[in-house]
Amino acid sequence: MYSLEHKKYLQKAKKKNFLIKLTQIFILIIFLIIWQLLSDYKIINPFVFSSPTKVFETIISLHNSGDLYNHILITVWETFISFILGTLLGIIIASIMWWNKFLAKVIDPYLTILNSLPKVALGPILIIWVGAGMQSIIVMALLISTIITIINVYQGFTNIDPIKIKLMKTFKATKSQIYFKLILPGTLSNIISCFKVNISMSLIGVIMGEFLVSKEGIGYLIMYGSQVFNLDLVITGTIILCIVAVIMYGLVLYLEKKLIVNK
Repeated sequence: MYSLEHKKYLQKAKKKNFLIKLTQIFILIIFLIIWQLLSDYKIINPFVFSSPTKVFETIISLHNSGDLYNHILITVWETFISFILGTLLGIIIASIMWWNKFLAKVIDPYLTILNSLPKVALGPILIIWVGAGMQSIIVMALLISTIITIINVYQGFTNIDPIKIKLMKTFKATKSQIYFKLILPGTLSNIISCFKVNISMSLIGVIMGEFLVSKEGIGYLIMYGSQVFNLDLVITGTIILCIVAVIMYGLVLYLEKKLIVNK
């Protein structure tokens, strides 16, 4: 049973969260109304900036043609694969770097160089190396997400209190015991934060890849719309992309809450 003070605190927190959500929805509605009015009264060019009604009509058209969900599912699937692979590879490589300090010092400048490279510039090379298909899109996403994951996770590993490590060593703990009993549990929150960054980076990488080679997906919709000067389709694709990004981020937040509760 909760105390009276704790109940009041929970009610206050729920009320605050409700007001935040309500304000966010209100801002979105006001933005859509202003956007529609500006387009209707030709204050902005409807051809260039589109309007909420045109976006809605485009979504209905994509739905009726059966293309809408196919494009969304393709992008979500590519992002999911890239996210899982990028996260696993990033954690594994960061763990190897923590395990071998010499190797970490050797790899560190190369990680910086790879992270600073414009990944789009590597697109034509990737197409030649792995082919013009889903595989090149996933590789493009991995180039973006894996490097970020390695850097962030390794940084979390090295920030573990050295006194705790020395304490475990005095009790004859092996390196594997230190890793599994201290390093991994101690950086769980940091790894989960990497999930939130990685899901965004994976989605960005997938969209960049779809711009280059795909014939399906949200990135393809946006690129195709720009090529045929259908700016309603471009803006619709961008809005769908934002919605997908918000849903994916929400799923990661849900996973974070579950992991922290079960920690």
